[in-house]
Amino acid sequence: MDDSPQPRDTHPVDRRPPLGKLAAFGFQHVLIMYTGCVTVPLVFGAAAGLPTSTIGLLINADLLVAGLITLIQSLGIGKVFGIRLPIVTGATFASVTPMILIAGEYGMQAVYGSMLAAGLFGLLIAVPFARLVRFFPPLVSGVVITVVGLSLIGVAAGMITGNDPEAADHASTTRLALAAGVIVFIVLFARFARGFAGQIGILVALVFGTLAAIPLDLTDFSGVSDADWVGLAAPFHFGAPEFPPSAVISMCVVMLVIFTESTATMMAVGEATGRPVTDKDLARGLAADGLSGVLGGTMNSFMDTVFTQNIGLIRLTRVSSRYVTAVAGGMLVLLGLIPRLGELVAALPGPVVGAAGLVLFATVTMVGVNTLRRVDLDRGHNMTIAAVALGAGLLPEVSEGIYDGFPSWAQIVVGSGITSAAFTAFLLNLLFHHTSWGRGTPKAGGESPEQAGGELPEQAGSAERGIRSAVNIS
Repeated sequence: MDDSPQPRDTHPVDRRPPLGKLAAFGFQHVLIMYTGCVTVPLVFGAAAGLPTSTIGLLINADLLVAGLITLIQSLGIGKVFGIRLPIVTGATFASVTPMILIAGEYGMQAVYGSMLAAGLFGLLIAVPFARLVRFFPPLVSGVVITVVGLSLIGVAAGMITGNDPEAADHASTTRLALAAGVIVFIVLFARFARGFAGQIGILVALVFGTLAAIPLDLTDFSGVSDADWVGLAAPFHFGAPEFPPSAVISMCVVMLVIFTESTATMMAVGEATGRPVTDKDLARGLAADGLSGVLGGTMNSFMDTVFTQNIGLIRLTRVSSRYVTAVAGGMLVLLGLIPRLGELVAALPGPVVGAAGLVLFATVTMVGVNTLRRVDLDRGHNMTIAAVALGAGLLPEVSEGIYDGFPSWAQIVVGSGITSAAFTAFLLNLLFHHTSWGRGTPKAGGESPEQAGGELPEQAGSAERGIRSAVNIS
């Protein structure tokens, strides 16, 4: 990454800014994605009942893997991994609900065993998926992303009120008032802050919310001083991985969801930077997503996806060098090697994290709704597909225990709103838009089956529209 002159015809994606700018722009990318990235282990750890020290370990592992995958996506490894575009990756919320269910039924060894298996599945199907993306139009992805956001609202509520109903401060006025204050802060920050400052509102809200929680006796940082400054968690921290079939199936469905959202976002990055994404590029990018599952399952982390908010930073700064995001990846790796930082983040008060999570999850829901706006629901059976898939996805979320009569292996699959919605939307779209039986039904003016399900990511009209429509669970 030297400062020597580069050929004038070098594409902006391949240009290397001076070292000082590389560091500054890279650090901005880290700030933009940091909150969304660390919120995933915070939410999962709290829901799974893990101690603060263990949640801190998950945070460090999360940052480490996110940094490694960001480096791979930005720089590439041969002809196998990495799309070689300015992409920053981080943990996806799509995996949280299935992971919570698997942890409750089979334990943490099954959580990471099923993630490892899903990562291998992703590596195997990256190339075929890149060629079959038409089977996952906005009709399918929009419903799934909407359910992802809605299914996590309850998790945020549990963090705000406290997950122990027997606790003295459960749903206390103090906890609710603190959460409300954090949300008001986020809203005001979004209203009045401009540019880069407006993009780090949630991060700032977490800091000020934590400071406000100290006099309210809602903080406990006693374990932070015991954590090491430098260290790396051993692979398979929770023990040898286990592979219950239902858990593996559920996580493989999540990998398909990740592939769908990453495809849309990668296409948007290609448009924004002026470097169109080919099938081969996409396959390498998706293979890196699959690799995140393998690394996550091994290193006690999470599966990663592309963070859309970082595309917004590219538009804002007009710096589209992939070396900038590679530097951001290096910074994330370094942060992942500081256990004390992970312990500090893990000790953030539940009401503060829950309030920030509530805003993030509701935003994810609106991303799904916005994706469905690209679908003409009045044509063909699109309304039926969306309605049935949405109902199937929300059923286990609004009616706890509805599948208690099912075998435990089946509960892991159908008990997750995300996997239920994904299965239903995919199968119904396949039935109505990609079979001879379905093609006999009315459609809009003879459109192709994939158009009936909504505009494909690569058909987006402009870079700005592509960015707005990119589906990201973060």
